Amino acid sequence: MSDFKFCPVCAASLVMRADEQEAGKLRLACPEGHWTHWDNPLPVLAALVEIDGKMLLARNAAWPEGRFALITGFMERDETPEQGIAREIKEETNLDANQITLIGVYEFMRKNELIIAYHVKASGEIKLSPELLEYRLVAPPDLRPWPAGTGYAVAEWMRRQDLPVQFVEFAGSSTPLVSPAQQ
Repeated sequence: MSDFKFCPVCAASLVMRADEQEAGKLRLACPEGHWTHWDNPLPVLAALVEIDGKMLLARNAAWPEGRFALITGFMERDETPEQGIAREIKEETNLDANQITLIGVYEFMRKNELIIAYHVKASGEIKLSPELLEYRLVAPPDLRPWPAGTGYAVAEWMRRQDLPVQFVEFAGSSTPLVSPAQQ
């Protein structure tokens, strides 16, 4: 659930209220009916970035060593998903997105997100933003997706390349990808 406590219109304490329009689903709402917190999934953009035939995986500063993932981020107002993922790639890696192809759309219910995943062929010199500590360039057959969220996108892309898919489990982790040679 959320951290909302008060109605943004009248400042009344929010209550859990059955939504009559949706078979009684409980939602956080203003008791006076001014505002409802729908708690809809948040769209997240993800890129399986390819540079010179290898796939770029990066480690976020908040993650443990050895855990690498796709480049991800949020859309901004007045941009398309393709513009958003190109911007995120530029901001986080300094690379230019040359070809952007949709892989698919995937649920990530644990974080209440909807992932829009792309395969992006990129070029340029890699320079990581401060939020990323390090990166790895991995040969496509060495990718090991995790069985959730962005991992499903990687697995789908691999299948389209006729590559075998081997999922990797991380107990208690939400970090998507590693290569077995780099664990």
